[in-house]
Amino acid sequence: QVQLVESGGGLVQAGGSLRLSCAASGLAFSNYAMGWFRQAPGKEYDFVAGINESGGNTYYADSPKGRFTASRDNTKNTVYLQMSSLKPEDTAVFYCAALMWSGSKFPTSWNDYHYWGQGTQVTVSS
Repeated sequence: QVQLVESGGGLVQAGGSLRLSCAASGLAFSNYAMGWFRQAPGKEYDFVAGINESGGNTYYADSPKGRFTASRDNTKNTVYLQMSSLKPEDTAVFYCAALMWSGSKFPTSWNDYHYWGQGTQVTVSS
């Protein structure tokens, strides 16, 4: 059974930092590209960042670009999202997701992915 478990969310002041982790089990982790999404109240799932199977390539949405960094440790079956210079508009539930990717354009749609975590809340106060 595939499980993706996020952790590291919490309450932080604007300008602060958080590091999210997503621990994967039940799948050949190094064969999967990973994505980070977020969902603010009343909104759809938005792509935040992605990382390919080896960790050699990362992809970012425009909003967090330069502030967020995705990384992974395939020896620990874990993907990370380092977030800095957080803004109140970053407040959302953050999810990690996994897929076996064979295309040329990195998938940025929630429905492209095969497995999803349960999410971790990130709240940024002003």
